[in-house]
Amino acid sequence: MKIISVNVGMPREVEWKGHQVLTGIFKEPIEGRVRVRTLNLDGDGQADLNVHGGATKAVYVYPSEHYRFWREELEGRELPWGMFGENLTTSGLDEETVRIGDRFRIGTAEFQVTEPRMPCAKLGLRFGREDILKRFLVSGRSGFYLSVLCEGDVGAGDAIEEIHREENTVRVLDVTLGYSKERNNRELLQRLAETEKLPESWRGFFRKRLAAR
Repeated sequence: MKIISVNVGMPREVEWKGHQVLTGIFKEPIEGRVRVRTLNLDGDGQADLNVHGGATKAVYVYPSEHYRFWREELEGRELPWGMFGENLTTSGLDEETVRIGDRFRIGTAEFQVTEPRMPCAKLGLRFGREDILKRFLVSGRSGFYLSVLCEGDVGAGDAIEEIHREENTVRVLDVTLGYSKERNNRELLQRLAETEKLPESWRGFFRKRLAAR
């Protein structure tokens, strides 16, 4: 498991549907080592802190293995690292095996897995097509967010070391499934609602979904 690319970018204004929109989704690979702070990476920023960034969404990870799928899905479109707005493009991690609460050491920093990424309008802006939102969600290839447990620095080529495996929890993919394809699966919804390492915003969401069933 390792880092393929470290990607950062500050918010910028772009035109979308006839309006100027401020977005931080445009990330580009950076050479050398980058300092990881509690809320983000040096040189990186988010435009809408209501849905991106913050302590539980400090760093966004996207598996490099998914790029092949999307190049085929989008008919060979050029997809540079960072295209999905991720800070870390990785190799050897995926949503089916990574669990909420897992901890990793990368470079001199330590991280904890918190939640999957849900697609928003900015992803449609980045790709120039609104259908990417549904396709992204249905694919299960969400990537995931990390909180920063110990500040440090990271760089492309760094090994990803698992330092704690959270056994009594759910996979990143399970959260996405509970939100979408498995929304009527009460057993899964109950497990998600009781997952302590999942942010309270998600747990509350699943409690409400259970109450409505």
